[in-house]
Amino acid sequence: MNRRDILKSLSIIPFGILLDSAYFNLFGKDKSVTNKDVFTKNTIDIFNSIIRTATENNWSELPIGKLIGNIALKFIDTPYVGGTLDTAVNEACRINLEGLDCVTFFENSLCLARIIKKKKTTFDDLIKEVTYTRYRSGDLKGYSSRLHYTSEWIFDNERKGVIEDVSRKTGGIDFPINVYFMSQNPQFYKQLKFEPELASEIKKIEMQINEGHYFYIPKSKAASNERRLLTGDIIAITTSKKGLDYSHTGLIFVDEDKKPHFLHASSKKKKVIKGQPISEYLQTVDSDTGFSVARPLEPK
Repeated sequence: MNRRDILKSLSIIPFGILLDSAYFNLFGKDKSVTNKDVFTKNTIDIFNSIIRTATENNWSELPIGKLIGNIALKFIDTPYVGGTLDTAVNEACRINLEGLDCVTFFENSLCLARIIKKKKTTFDDLIKEVTYTRYRSGDLKGYSSRLHYTSEWIFDNERKGVIEDVSRKTGGIDFPINVYFMSQNPQFYKQLKFEPELASEIKKIEMQINEGHYFYIPKSKAASNERRLLTGDIIAITTSKKGLDYSHTGLIFVDEDKKPHFLHASSKKKKVIKGQPISEYLQTVDSDTGFSVARPLEPK
C-alpha cells in the first residue's frame, strides 16, 4: 500500500519474460526475484512502442520537458494501479507500464525521456535509469534505500543532477517538514512487518529529511504563480496530513490554451488523466495545501 492509497483508504490519515543472470545484478542481492516480480511482456511491448514512436519522430532532439510531456500523453487512460513496487517483500527495481500510480507515472515518464535523450533504446537501459532515480544515490541496497518520501526524492535527484527544485523560483515560501508516518505505522508496509528492524532505519532517514530546507507554493498563491510552470515539470502536492510531506504527484502539460494542466494517475478516476490547471485541482482536496516543483534537467 503506498502513501496515496493510505490517504484514500483511511480518513484519519493518510509476467513475465525470461531474465538472464545479468539482469539480477540490477535487482540487489536477493537472487530469489522472479520474472513476474520485475516486469511483464506487456510492459516490454509498451516500452518498445514508445521507443519506436520516439525514434520515428526524433523526440531525442526535443527539450527534456517537452519530451516528458509527449511520453506522459502516451500514458493517458492507463489504469491506476497502486502498490506495483511492493508485489513482494524483497526489494527489486520493478517496472510496470500497464498500471501506474501517481509516483510511477511521473517516474517512468521522466526515465523514458532521459534514456531517449541519451539515445539508449533497451529495456535494460530503462531499468538502470529507474534504479538511478528511485534509490538513494542511485544505489539499490534494499527497501530502506528507496526514496519513499517525495521530499527526499527531490533532494536526492537534485544532488544527482536529474532535476532542479524550482519551488522557490516559482513563488515558493518555506515548507517545514516533519515526516514520521512510515516509522510510526509499520503495519501498512509489508516490508516493515516482515523485517521490523527496518523501521529504525526508516526513522533515521525521516530525521535527516526533517533537517532539510524545503519550499512550496501555497494553495492561495497557486493561480498567480502557475504561469511560471513548464511542460514536464514534476508537481508534488503538499498536504496537511500529519507525518507526511506530500500526498500526490504528477506532471505539468501546457496545452494550446497556455494553461498548466495537471497530468496524473488519479485514484479517483482510476486512470491517468489530463486534468484541470493545477490551481483548480488544488481546490478539490481540502487537505492539499499547495505544491512544490521539480524541473527536469537535460541529462549529461
